[in-house]
Parts: sequence; C-alpha cells; structure tokens
Amino acid sequence: MNLRNVAIIAHVDHGKTTLVDQLLAQSGVFRANEATTERAMDSNDQEKERGITILAKCTSVLWNGKAGETRINIIDTPGHADFGGEVERILGMVDGCVILVDAEEGVMPQTKFVLTKALKMGLRPILCINKVDRAHADPDRVHNETFDLFAAIGATDEQLDFPHIYASGRNGWATMDLNQPNDNLAPLFDLIVDHVPPPKVQENKDKPFQMLNVLIESDPFLGRILTGRIESGKAIPGMAIHALDREGKEIERGRITKVLAFRGLKRQALDEGSEAGDIVAIAGMSKATVADTLCAMEVVDALPAQPIDPPTISMTVSVNDSPLAGREGDKVQSRVIRDRLLKEAEANVAIRVTTTEGGDAYEVAGRGELQLGVLIENMRREGFEVSISRPRVVFQEGPNGEKMEPIEDVMIDVDDEFSGIVIEKLSARKAEMTDMGPSGAGKTRISLKCPSRSLIGYQGEFLTDTRGSGVLNRVFSHYEEYKGAIAGRLKGVLISNSDGDTAAFALWNLEDRGVMFVGAGEKTYQGMIIGENARWDDLDVNPIKGKQLTNVRASGKDEAVRLTPPRQMSLEQAIAYIDDDELVEVTPKSIRLRKQTLNPSFRKKRVRPE
Repeated sequence: MNLRNVAIIAHVDHGKTTLVDQLLAQSGVFRANEATTERAMDSNDQEKERGITILAKCTSVLWNGKAGETRINIIDTPGHADFGGEVERILGMVDGCVILVDAEEGVMPQTKFVLTKALKMGLRPILCINKVDRAHADPDRVHNETFDLFAAIGATDEQLDFPHIYASGRNGWATMDLNQPNDNLAPLFDLIVDHVPPPKVQENKDKPFQMLNVLIESDPFLGRILTGRIESGKAIPGMAIHALDREGKEIERGRITKVLAFRGLKRQALDEGSEAGDIVAIAGMSKATVADTLCAMEVVDALPAQPIDPPTISMTVSVNDSPLAGREGDKVQSRVIRDRLLKEAEANVAIRVTTTEGGDAYEVAGRGELQLGVLIENMRREGFEVSISRPRVVFQEGPNGEKMEPIEDVMIDVDDEFSGIVIEKLSARKAEMTDMGPSGAGKTRISLKCPSRSLIGYQGEFLTDTRGSGVLNRVFSHYEEYKGAIAGRLKGVLISNSDGDTAAFALWNLEDRGVMFVGAGEKTYQGMIIGENARWDDLDVNPIKGKQLTNVRASGKDEAVRLTPPRQMSLEQAIAYIDDDELVEVTPKSIRLRKQTLNPSFRKKRVRPE
C-alpha cells in the first residue's frame, strides 16, 4: 500500500482543524450512523473552550484515488507561536506539508515561522488558499504574497515550484481552478498523493528497528506512550528494545508491549507490527522521553533530533502561602508542584524548569504568556494551588558581554481610526514600525519589530484602545541589544488592610477611588489587591467595614447600596496585569491578586515616577 506523511501548518484561525474534519469525513472514517463532532482533533478541554489547537496530533485516513489505495498520515499542528515547539518536533516525521493561508488575511507572522522551519528541513510544500468563499477574499494577492515569502525565506528552486489549490475547509470542497466549481476534497487528496513523496525510510525496512520519539503521553492502562515515525526496520509487539539519549547513552531496556497505529480518530493495536515510514505509538518503556531513540538491541547510534528554539519568557511558580491557602486545592506542597512541572517539561520540549536559589520556588521558562497560562490552567484544574510572579523575558549575553533581549515580529490589524493610538502606545514601548498599509474593509495592517518585554501586559490595553476590534499577532524573531527601560503599569492598586468578608457598604464608599476587582461577600485578607487605584500610587483600604447602625434616623439612611459590577480577570489577564512586587494566587476555584509582602509595614513605599 502507498504511504504519505503530511503536516498541516498555518497561522492561528486559518482553518487547519476544520479542514481536517472534512478530510476525515470524506475519506469514510466516520460510519453513516456515527456522530461527527466539530473540530474533532481538538480533543483537549482547553482546546474546546478556547477554540484553538494547543497540542500537535496525528490522524490517518485511507484514500482511494487516481494512484490507488493510499494511507495518508495527517498531523494537525497548533497555529499559535507560543506552541511553536509542538510544530518544530513533528516536522521531522513528515515528508511534505500543506500550508494553509486565509484568502482574506493573507500571510501572517506564524505562517512565516512554521514555513521557515518546514523549508529548512526540505519538506515539499503545497499551498492551500483556504476560505476563498469569504466576502473580501483575494486569492491572487495571497498567492503572490506567499510566493514572495518563499523567496524571502530562501526556498530552493524545487520548493518554489509549489502547486496551489483553492479550498473552503468549512464547506468541504477544493478545486485547482476557481472557474471549475467542485463539491468535495478529492483534488486535495490527489494533490497530496501526487506531490508529497513516499517516506524515503521505507528503503530501510530490512534494517534493525529504529524510531525517534517526538510526542509523549501517558495512558492509565498502557503507561507511557511514545509516538514517532519508524526510521528503519519493523516494530513488533514483544520485541526487546532499548532507549538511547541524544549522545547515544542507554537510558533503559524493555519490550514493546503494544504497537498502536492511527486509524482515523482512534488508535488500533497492530498484532503483526508496523514497517518503516509509518507513524506509530509504542507502549512498554517507562523512562524514555522526547528526542530519545527507541531501537533494536544491536543498534548503538542515536538518531539526530531537531534542535528546539530557546524559551523567551519565564515566571516563578511557588507554593501558595496566603491566609486562604489550602482551602480549595488538595495539591499544595512544594514537592508535588515540582514533580508536576518536571513532568510537563519532559513532555513539552519548549518548556524549561529550574529551581530558584532558595529551593522553594521554580522558574518556568516558555515561549509566551499563553503557553505558560495554559500550563497553570491545567494545574489548577488538577487541584493545584500555586502563586505566580509577573512574567519576565529571558535575556542572553552577546558576543562582547552585552545584554541581549528577545525581539518579536508583530503584525496588527485594526480599524483605520485606531491606528494612531496603537502606533503611539507601541512607539513608547520601544517598538519600531517596519510597514503600514490598508488591508481592505476599512482596516490598516501595521508591522513592527518589538521587544518581548514591552508586549507583556499590553494585550488588555490594546483591546481597550481598539474597542475590541483589533487583532495582534506576534512571533519570536531574534535577539538584539537591550533597548533600555520601558514604563510599566501607570496606575496603583487598592490593597485590603484587613482579613474578612467584603461588605457592600465599604465597597460602595471605595468606588470613587477606582475600579473594583471583588464584589460583596467575597473573602479577602491583608495584602490582597481588591481594585485598581485611579491614581499612580498604591492605597491600603478597608473593604470589610460595615455601616454603623444607630437608633437615630439619618437623612441618608434609606439610600440603597448599588455596586458597579467588579472587573473579573481571566488567568492570562491577571498574569499580564500584575507588577514586579505582586503575585497571582491560583486555586481550583479562585484567581486572586496580592502583594508579595502582605504586611503593609514591611512593604517598600512606592516612589513617584518622574
């Protein structure tokens, strides 16, 4: 049987997972009476809620087209730059890629990021211009933009000669020519079979077994499951194998207990095993991890693993030591938090965990606020209680000992009327504009080079400035010399000076001071941040003081206390909002902001900014 391995790569929201839905449906994966779910590959709870892909996942379809029966292994990848580590790992398993570009939005920063990685590895690209049925779609402009991007990245002549196809992933059709309408995805299937070469490693099927592990997950029945492409030989259940690290040192020995192949959305155990070129999951090892080589006992050389870009942002995760600690979560000890973080770093190569000097907190470095936010959200759902510091950028040392900081490519689409305020704010944050022009439908597209630290906490301000209509896309570009100090949050906070439950009367009196983050009847403690001050300095206030009742009738006695609804923050918003001397307390039920030092007597007085 013919075999093809292909990855679907694109910028976030350009329709990868929706297109995979249609590929699965039209290849006959679902039975006639089986319910099909929307975005079936987004199986994780957070993926369903956020509407984004977080983890790279493999699926497989059988296509009976012009070239006969072909098994196509398809890998759906995340589009967010924060999860770029997922894309970098899996590109080594495939021989070609379908690059999806939105027919209206065109080439975006993440398109450039994943395409650069794919071309560097010599993959054969197919351009799929998706959403051609949108109102402002301009497929010809997008095709030219993509060709220019290929040339700018340094594609070979063979890669520049890429085929292109027009599609509507949601409606499930593709066509090579827009003048010839079609009602199915057969042209895309046939193009993948024609253009993507069969795995070269199929020639090695008679050699000893070797496989590079790229994805790791745990199963309650089978234990650790390692996924990768078989580079040589055959994986057979019961076979004795050993695991080697990158340097070729043996980690452990074991036996293959199960060989699982992807068949549609399910994994099936193969009794007779699987040959070189196929993407499979293997159970039976307990220590081997990502980038390790699983191989037959006689093999002593490890397979080369793809290097992963370094993390650019870090934050400190420590034990929750607030007065309300331990009331909502059951995993609160430092040792348990450490084990969970190390387990995450093992499965996710883009995350790095180190212990701080005191040993009671852990430095977690990743690609961006969203990636770190997803990790903390997963932990709180598992019953953890932690305190998180403000994210910081990871600096590097230059060749002459100078301080280097990460710079990102930022692309912003805003309504024309808001472009002025966005440029003004980002210029004050040391951003440099590289391009600006109309993008149709009354919108302006602004391209900038911006230090990573100036974007920490900017997303909320950006949405306020653009009335929620702006779209900001960012991707790590390179390191440059330190740009100097950047102004942080301009407003102070309101801090509770007492422990207890908030009183509506007290909050009503405090509303003149600023915006509240808590409502009436919520638990608070000394040092907890309950609102944003309207002025630049921090203010200690009493939110639990009730109204003094007397038997003297006063003129204002019957005034009803009507509170303005408090500003509720999501986890990412809270992490981005806090200052350097503040923490986010995360529990399974609550997200609270607090000062690192709870006692006001020990807190340093804020110095008025010049």
